[in-house]
Amino acid sequence: MKVGIVGLGIMGLPMMKHVLAAGHEVIGYDRSPQRCQELVAAGGKAASSIAETVKGVDVFITMVPDSPHVQDVVLSEGGMLDNAAEGLLYIDMSSIRPDVSQEVAKACAEKGVRALDAPVSGGERGANEASLSIMVGGEKAVFDEALPLLEIMGKTVVYLGPSGSGQTVKAANQLIVGGTYGLVSEAIVFLEAFGVDTEAAVKVLAGGLAGSRILDIKGQSMLDRQFAPGFRIDLHHKDMGIVTAAAREAGVIIPLGSVVAQLIASARANGDGGLDHSALLREIERLSGRLKN
Repeated sequence: MKVGIVGLGIMGLPMMKHVLAAGHEVIGYDRSPQRCQELVAAGGKAASSIAETVKGVDVFITMVPDSPHVQDVVLSEGGMLDNAAEGLLYIDMSSIRPDVSQEVAKACAEKGVRALDAPVSGGERGANEASLSIMVGGEKAVFDEALPLLEIMGKTVVYLGPSGSGQTVKAANQLIVGGTYGLVSEAIVFLEAFGVDTEAAVKVLAGGLAGSRILDIKGQSMLDRQFAPGFRIDLHHKDMGIVTAAAREAGVIIPLGSVVAQLIASARANGDGGLDHSALLREIERLSGRLKN
């Protein structure tokens, strides 16, 4: 297949490298010329516009930061729908509002474009290792057609229902991830306050009922205060806004999630928005009067 993508960031670029390695063609567009050059170095082609990216492709993918970016790529003048051939398969792998996914899918259907929302979880490591969890909404027949491509990028690919379903599940994912980071952060600060061997403590916690993927993957880097972004606090702040707004609309109470949303917002307000979301640890340290730098 020939695949076009807009968004060659921390996630999009490694995902497309796997697609190239599987023998498909990839043409990509990104605001960063360096990212486009990296795609070319991996065997892909660089486009200079959305229109050029969508021309002649079988599948068009967006992997951009937020709902307005997806709307701009797909719906704006000169965007995807202005240049898409009828029957094009469009997969939005960004994390956006479920209602925007539904709006985009409806606009696509009116132009004969088949749309899926397929946000991912697993962060930079998952993208690099092709071990992402991919949550898919849309028509089942379209999902079945897209599945072989999605399985190149992810280890767990699940169909969840109509348009917007993937984004709804991703919002729940971010709720759990944010809450887990908050509790792991509190546990680390708590343990350090008592002078416990935190590396040994994290090891034993990870082996018991308190174990989680976050402890396994991020426990050591949190202890080392290494917060190079795999997924930035800025983006998790955006996702918690999606969760809290959707919960309000549904009449669902998320008291723990609301606290986590405020902690993430505070971390961002204190200048940590560009760090990995595991840097929520810094906010717990800050509140405890233990932040050293």
